[in-house]
Amino acid sequence: MNEKMKKGIRSLIEKAKHVYVSSVDEKGYPNTKAMHSLERDGLTVHYFSTNLSSRRTAQFRLNPKACIYYCNESAYRGVMLIGTMEICTDSYHKERLWRTGFERFYPNGVGDDDYCVYKFTAEKGRYYPGSSETFTVQELL
Repeated sequence: MNEKMKKGIRSLIEKAKHVYVSSVDEKGYPNTKAMHSLERDGLTVHYFSTNLSSRRTAQFRLNPKACIYYCNESAYRGVMLIGTMEICTDSYHKERLWRTGFERFYPNGVGDDDYCVYKFTAEKGRYYPGSSETFTVQELL
């Protein structure tokens, strides 16, 4: 992977406000929803927050395989990352992602039992800058 491609991937991810997150249901079908892009560690670890009681959380508990997709619709560019999703309920991760206004959804604050964090770790991906390019996580580093 060349530096121009890395720069394009980094720029697309950094500018995105939303990301599409996909899980696999109990019958093997993909389920996708848009989530806020809150934080990440580099280009390979991405964090999201949601309800512990949600259907998506139940799906990730049964099957941690996941896919996330960042895109710039107007430029027809996107990056798909494939990897695994971990459900974090520890105070470190919950405090890291807590934002003002979340109390609307979690009335008991950051310690709310229904509040959790998803930690996605990428293994490989595809970049669509006009033509598809497949890459491994090692190539992003």
